[in-house]
Amino acid sequence: MSTKIPINIAGNLVANPELSYGDSGVAHAKLRVAVNQRIQGADGTWQDGEPVFHSVSAFRALAENAANSLKKGDPVTVAGELEFRSYEKDGEKREARRIVADTIGPDLRFGTTVYQRSAHTAAVGPDAVVQAGPEISAAADTPVYNIATKSPVVVRPFGAAQGSEMSY
Repeated sequence: MSTKIPINIAGNLVANPELSYGDSGVAHAKLRVAVNQRIQGADGTWQDGEPVFHSVSAFRALAENAANSLKKGDPVTVAGELEFRSYEKDGEKREARRIVADTIGPDLRFGTTVYQRSAHTAAVGPDAVVQAGPEISAAADTPVYNIATKSPVVVRPFGAAQGSEMSY
């Protein structure tokens, strides 16, 4: 039996996303996200509560983009469905939970980012290859995601000669 509940979390990646491909060629990324609750004491000071660790699964282009864009320690937000599963192992009944992500993104409360649309090609025929991933930036030395320094990221203005980072 499987139960799914809508959920949104904000936390930090505990490890780099693990990207793998199933037998059918579908991309699957596994992420671990730690969420800390902030608790205000009677004296008004704030303390970190016990972290709660969530297993997150992402599929297809979301999985590839998350694996290419995120790394250990990055603050992220995840929206998806909380899934509970029960199974048997060694004759013992067990339960597992994970979040199946609909969206994953950097938490912009703690830094800045530059959005780059992924290049996707339409699959045609049974032997077609689907390509996804971030496009290579024209200015390779421009920081794309600078969360460590919490400083502004320099972005070329829209309509500049080299084009916009975001296109529709």
